[in-house]
Amino acid sequence: MPFLTPNSLASLVQSALSTQSTRLGRAAHAQMIRNLDAPLPSFLSNHLVNMYSKLDLPDSAQLVLQLNPSRSVVTWTALIAGSVQNGHFASAILHFANMLRESVQPNDFTFPCAFKASGSLRLPATGKQVHALAVKAGQICDVFVGCSAFDMYCKTGLRDEARKVFDEMPERNLATWNAYMSNAVLDGRPLNAVYKFIEFLRAGGEPNSITFCAFLNACSDTSNLELGRQLHGFVMRCGFGKDVSVLNGLIDFYGKCREVGSSMMVFDTIDKRNDVSWCSLVAACVQNDEEEMACELFLRARKEGVEPTDFMVSSVLSACSGLAWLEQGRSVHAIAVKACVEGNLFVGSALVDMYGKCGSIEDAKRAFNGMPSRNLISWNAMVGGYAHQGHANMALALFEEMTVRSHEVKPNYVTLVCVLSACSRAGAVETGMQIFESMKAKYGIEPGAEHYACVVDLLGRAGMVERAYEFITRMPIRPTISIWGALLGACKMYRKTELGRVAADKLFELDPKDSGNHVILSNMFAAAGRWEEATLVRKEMKDVGIKKGAGYSWIAVKNAVHVFQAKDTSHERNSEIQAMLTKLRREMEKAGYIADTNFALFDLEEEEKVSEVWYHSEKIALAFGLIAIPPGLPIRITKNLRICGDCHGAIKFISGIVGREIIVRDNNRFHRFRDGRCSCRDYW
Repeated sequence: MPFLTPNSLASLVQSALSTQSTRLGRAAHAQMIRNLDAPLPSFLSNHLVNMYSKLDLPDSAQLVLQLNPSRSVVTWTALIAGSVQNGHFASAILHFANMLRESVQPNDFTFPCAFKASGSLRLPATGKQVHALAVKAGQICDVFVGCSAFDMYCKTGLRDEARKVFDEMPERNLATWNAYMSNAVLDGRPLNAVYKFIEFLRAGGEPNSITFCAFLNACSDTSNLELGRQLHGFVMRCGFGKDVSVLNGLIDFYGKCREVGSSMMVFDTIDKRNDVSWCSLVAACVQNDEEEMACELFLRARKEGVEPTDFMVSSVLSACSGLAWLEQGRSVHAIAVKACVEGNLFVGSALVDMYGKCGSIEDAKRAFNGMPSRNLISWNAMVGGYAHQGHANMALALFEEMTVRSHEVKPNYVTLVCVLSACSRAGAVETGMQIFESMKAKYGIEPGAEHYACVVDLLGRAGMVERAYEFITRMPIRPTISIWGALLGACKMYRKTELGRVAADKLFELDPKDSGNHVILSNMFAAAGRWEEATLVRKEMKDVGIKKGAGYSWIAVKNAVHVFQAKDTSHERNSEIQAMLTKLRREMEKAGYIADTNFALFDLEEEEKVSEVWYHSEKIALAFGLIAIPPGLPIRITKNLRICGDCHGAIKFISGIVGREIIVRDNNRFHRFRDGRCSCRDYW
């Protein structure tokens, strides 16, 4: 490289920074050392410190700074700003302190960096000291310094100090107003953000895309659909109708307000979509139980060449979880590996959750063990996966592991729900009650409705139905739908008809339109032979306009989903399905199977009852699985309602006869049938 003038070398260093080229920067530095006398001119040292620090080469930046005998505020600010830019906040504070020791006074560029480092580290004491220095130096009136001080106080949770700084600012720019609104939303005060937006407009402010997105987040958090729609109109009027970041915010807003159709409409108007556009719409579909649509969008994005991000992958994995679509989940896992995002904390947690909810606990465990780091969500997903599939002892053991000194992960509200659920499924009444009673003292968690529901379920599953009812009457909170629902389920299991009527009446008060509770009560009466009362409940449903949702079972074979209803004969392979059902019934009767006609919902002759329960949708789906899925592979069935007792007993028999693993996910839990046994211990 020929000799260059100092100014040319400075330009070369700037080019290295703008192109993120470490090699070019080091070459320019080498030219300086070779051709210029030491020490280097101060302005070149400043350029080098700025380049090395912002390219995240802190050791090189500090070395250049130390070799510069005339270090100025520009030199130190370059080092501090680069540290902050690359997330080295503690180093930034240390450099700021060293600068002060050399009696170098910070300027209006140094203070914002120090405030940001203090806020990011959540160090209010350090932030206050920086604030005092800014006041002493007369810099606090600068709009950028004042805005940074305000943001620091918001980030460190000092609301009163933040409000005082904001109120005392002689001048506020757009960034200041945006910081107020964004921090108000993050702090759980969305209405404050709304009021500040209105105040901002009255003061003659002109919003930008950040302002609009902050306001949309406030509308989302308050579920204020009407206000968000008004803003949508205002956005169009202000000429931001083509701004992709604002449109992405609108997609997210409508999704959170359960208006996924509006999200799709906004998405369709975007001329140049970015990965955030696709991620926002996929997430909106998942939030609104449109999992199939979310998967279709993901595939469409892939066809259009959109690179999968960690957020998009974790969202579509959640969709696969909701559908219990294991094959699609595995495909997404492969895409995550190819895109090098499988090591991401959120993707890893989503993988654990997906495999757990799709009935593949071995894959969930493998994904969990393969995570380079774990957070509370990861642990909760694994504990919940074990609990959901009936591996209660494994769930309790993992809970113990996560709280020991080697991990020291503090459980939260969700963790305790998973653990109590595991105790319930294991029948560990004493352990579950001990955990429940020690929640507040040991973990600092106030029991909520879900925890109380788990305890009712725990006692009910163990046959202590009266004790469960007594527990409800002594609760300090008003019983919720889930609490009475747990009691009703226990009454159904143990034929406690009168107490079941009490639970059902409470559920009718809380949720009069839910058909499920009426159906359970009707079935309970039918199982007890009280046909008049069963018929009366069905009549009451009809009189108030409640319709029972149709029962469906579905099974995925070769990337196609096959859906069945009770007595379904519409499938193209119906003759083979009926032949398989006949064969299974014959072999089961030889093995001693007797149909449980208590689950026939009508007062029929015994032979008609047997026929009624034999053609339930899950049995038809299983028969199709046996003819369509190669031997040796597990059969996975999903059902939108709870599996009936006769189907549960029948599938246990079938799993032993055919030597296959059969996994049924109903609307309550997983049932893993193997060798004539079920993981739920026959409580469903």
